Amino acid sequence: MRTSLDQDAVSLATAAPAMLASVTSKADASRVLLVEDDPVHRDTLVDELSKQGFDVQSFCDGASLLAALDAAVNADVIVLHCDLPNPSDIDLLVTLRQQGVDVPVVLLTGQAPPAQECLAFDSGAADLVGESRGVGVLARRVKTVIKASKPAEQPQSDTAMICGKLLLRPDDSRAYWNDLDLGLTLGEYNIVYLLASHVGRYVTYRAIYDRLHYEGFLAGTGAEGYRANVRSIIKHIRSKFRALDPTFDKIENCNNFGYCWRKPA
Repeated sequence: MRTSLDQDAVSLATAAPAMLASVTSKADASRVLLVEDDPVHRDTLVDELSKQGFDVQSFCDGASLLAALDAAVNADVIVLHCDLPNPSDIDLLVTLRQQGVDVPVVLLTGQAPPAQECLAFDSGAADLVGESRGVGVLARRVKTVIKASKPAEQPQSDTAMICGKLLLRPDDSRAYWNDLDLGLTLGEYNIVYLLASHVGRYVTYRAIYDRLHYEGFLAGTGAEGYRANVRSIIKHIRSKFRALDPTFDKIENCNNFGYCWRKPA
């Protein structure tokens, strides 16, 4: 069954913050691959994350991780201690994606300039966590990233939605334009779903960013630092539409406010 969104927008329930239930058995534990070159810090992180309920496997560098691709593919999340000005750290992110590893990657970083944060997100990072925030915060962010990477449960998994040339399939989180698969990531799909569900109305930068990560997530410099990341992800989404349709113009921007999905003509 298809439900048309051509008229009024269908409101979406804002995703609730992740519930951080304790993991009680190793069999149920989320599997974390940790890359840390400092042996003392590595042992500390393994110990602390294990106490938080994770099943942790550690590596001393990116080359060791790449040599264990089977482990990487089957992990729930990869935590990479990353010195962002170092290009090799970003290269590792790109290489993981090129090798078919699509599990989320969380970067554990020092102080990073906004341009480097944007580059990290553009290269495939799911989240950035400052070292100074502590293992407790890292554990909570990792749990939230893992939860966000799982396809959201849909009340009607066989229901597709259409908005003009756009077809959205909540059952498998796929989006199609003129019946061609756009190849959106889960985060990109969620943003397109949000915009199309509010067709003809502007959605704020904050609401878009909350859908990409989680409510209240902070990145960049200052309270409005997330805006650059929103602009970057929208640019990527537009490029995927335009790869199939060079005339695509459905996503409009309102400066300093947000974005809107135009009503079908």
